Amino acid sequence: QVQLVESGGGLVQTGGSLRLSCAASGSFIEITVMGWYRQAPGKQRELVATISSSTRSTDYADSVKGRFTISRDNAKFTVYLQMNSLKPEDTGVYYCNAVGRRTYVSNYSHYWGQGTQVTVSS
Repeated sequence: QVQLVESGGGLVQTGGSLRLSCAASGSFIEITVMGWYRQAPGKQRELVATISSSTRSTDYADSVKGRFTISRDNAKFTVYLQMNSLKPEDTGVYYCNAVGRRTYVSNYSHYWGQGTQVTVSS
């Protein structure tokens, strides 16, 4: 099994910054794409940003481009999300996601963290 443990959420004022971290652990032989999703109250979960393990290519939601930066440390199986210029609409539960496989014959699966709350006050 793959466990994802997030940290770094909290309460911040508009314009402030937060840095989220997510570390993968457990039994696996490969983690490919890692990313962050968020879910605001009453809304569906949406993609925030993703990053690949090999090319480090990134993808961002339009709403966070220029304000958020995703990065990863492959040696530590950890992904980070630096969030700057935060807005009240960034409020929500942020979930870490990883795509990986447990063995060389396993299919790739999605794994999720438990979520960390980010609240931006106006």
